[in-house]
Amino acid sequence: MATRPTRPAQRARYDARRDDLVRGAARVFAERGYDQTSIPELAEALGLGTGSLYHYVPGKEQLLIAICDQLMEPLLARVAELDQPDPAARLRALVRLWVAHVVEHRDHMLVFQQERHVIEHGAQWKSVRTSRKRFDRLLEDLLGEAGVADPQLAHWALLGMVNHTAQWFRPRGSRTPQEIADGYVDLVLPPTPPSVRPAGP
Repeated sequence: MATRPTRPAQRARYDARRDDLVRGAARVFAERGYDQTSIPELAEALGLGTGSLYHYVPGKEQLLIAICDQLMEPLLARVAELDQPDPAARLRALVRLWVAHVVEHRDHMLVFQQERHVIEHGAQWKSVRTSRKRFDRLLEDLLGEAGVADPQLAHWALLGMVNHTAQWFRPRGSRTPQEIADGYVDLVLPPTPPSVRPAGP
């Protein structure tokens, strides 16, 4: 059974080790499939004994929840720090953060997509669904503030485009995460009207 230490130094080491374990589990599940990988197989792939793994997580489902938390919580925290006063600029900054985060957490996103049907139901997934809804509301509100004609449709479009980036992005590809993000934003933002020059003599 996973028991988090109470002493600060031990707790910090425990949390760091658990974070590493969750990242490793995301990689293994992304490669092999969550349903197809048992706890003993996961422990072997991570170079751990099964008992050592249970020291950090009480079960496979809790590990999946931790993968989802590791995907969503840092993104929400970073988005909350955006301070651009112009809504369109803030939307662009948000999508840049979002794409970079998906690229950095590619394995987490692939696992989330594999198991999304499970996450949609059950009380144990409430916190994950709440985090997603917070992000969805923030994004849709910002699209409206930025002047997008149909914020809900643009929201769905961005969700599909950004989340699917995990499927095809390659670090040595022709586009950087920022270029990809800017391209996505340009698809949903209303065009900027050309400046009107004053009539001259």
